Amino acid sequence: MAKAEDRREEIAAYVMQLGQVRIDDLAEHFGVSRMTIHRHIDQLARQGMLRKLHGSVSVQPSGIYESAFRYRVTLAKAQKDALARAAMDYVEAGQVVMLDDSSTANACASLLAEVSPLTVVTNNLDTAQRLAVCDEIDLICLGGHYHATYHACIGLLCERAIAQLRANLLICSASAIRGTTCFIQDQQIVRVKQAMIASSTKRILLMDHTKFERTALNVFTDLTAFDAVLVTDGIAAPHRRQLEEAGVSLKIVKAAS
Repeated sequence: MAKAEDRREEIAAYVMQLGQVRIDDLAEHFGVSRMTIHRHIDQLARQGMLRKLHGSVSVQPSGIYESAFRYRVTLAKAQKDALARAAMDYVEAGQVVMLDDSSTANACASLLAEVSPLTVVTNNLDTAQRLAVCDEIDLICLGGHYHATYHACIGLLCERAIAQLRANLLICSASAIRGTTCFIQDQQIVRVKQAMIASSTKRILLMDHTKFERTALNVFTDLTAFDAVLVTDGIAAPHRRQLEEAGVSLKIVKAAS
């Protein structure tokens, strides 16, 4: 990753931690000029991650920052790694495996070479880059409109490409779960994920337990649409019982502490 991108991620993470920071304080903290800080902030504001105020910068109140891929990959890494490892139980050599744009599915990329040969279909550019060096993985990159926030291709072209393919297995995630319904913040991402569900024979959902009893703007689908829902072991007992009573195929995954 370029040095400027590294610095912008550090700035975004710092502002996320504090909520709002003065421009002068950012310049002092990162040891750069105010002009340099302004350039980074302008770029982050264009991406919808931060909001530039008079003399300061704050986190966008819309939740867009939480959707940013480069931010999401830093969260709950132990949980994502545990879910990715558990997902490998559903992968067999010779399959066509589809991975969505999620950072959780992205955690599976480094493990898929262990089960190769495989054909892997994805719209996530980071996942594609990681798989491109694997000799026994036939990589299919889904085209479409590149969205910097998600570091993925989305939109009508992407949806049409998915509709022309058939996968043995879909590995995906979601933003939030309330009851037996899962949610996604962006409607464009919802459409891509729903197209992936329609084009896959078997579907598994990977979810960190902290996403329960939360909502996002758009309904994705019901948990019963998945052949298996893998959840980290911090899930509350009442939520677990509710899912099992609703007929959700639930698997609890122990995450490293």
